[in-house]
Amino acid sequence: MFSGVDFTLKSGCCVHIEGDNGVGKTSLLRIVSGLSPAAGGSVEWEGVAIHHNAAFRAARMYLGHQLALKEDLSALENLHFDAAIAGRPLSDANALAALVQLGLKGRAHLPVRVLSQGQKRRAALARLSASRATLWILDEPLVALDRSAQTQVCALLQSHLASGGMALVTSHQPLQLLGAHCTTYRLQA
Repeated sequence: MFSGVDFTLKSGCCVHIEGDNGVGKTSLLRIVSGLSPAAGGSVEWEGVAIHHNAAFRAARMYLGHQLALKEDLSALENLHFDAAIAGRPLSDANALAALVQLGLKGRAHLPVRVLSQGQKRRAALARLSASRATLWILDEPLVALDRSAQTQVCALLQSHLASGGMALVTSHQPLQLLGAHCTTYRLQA
């Protein structure tokens, strides 16, 4: 497990976490997102610990290894389901635009179970476009994506940062973020 991790994320910035398999990248993201407790230290949002911090929960979007998609629902229905759980409105037009932006034009109404793994990943990543979250916490978002989709995701991430968003990302693939301020932090076993 890791120790001594210390970084600050600012508006318009990205922290790219690198490291070999098993060094704790996913664990770190789960701690930062508030899904797992830290063994020591603290995680703060605007100077307040993230636990019981409603502002933090409203500001963050976490996408992990598990895509958290309902296989019997369509990609469009999954976006609406996610928005309803988060308590935020989402129009059909905005949901469809998010799916089209990630290359799922013509597939929005298909059950997720019939989509390829890459298309499922795109459907999950469409949540980013559909959300208003300031902080994106992304665990290996480029996995199972072809080069075109990787470029689309990097463009989406770059646009988010350009509009003042923040991102904490693990990825074994390089992040192609032109003009974005992205710091690489390497975890070691």
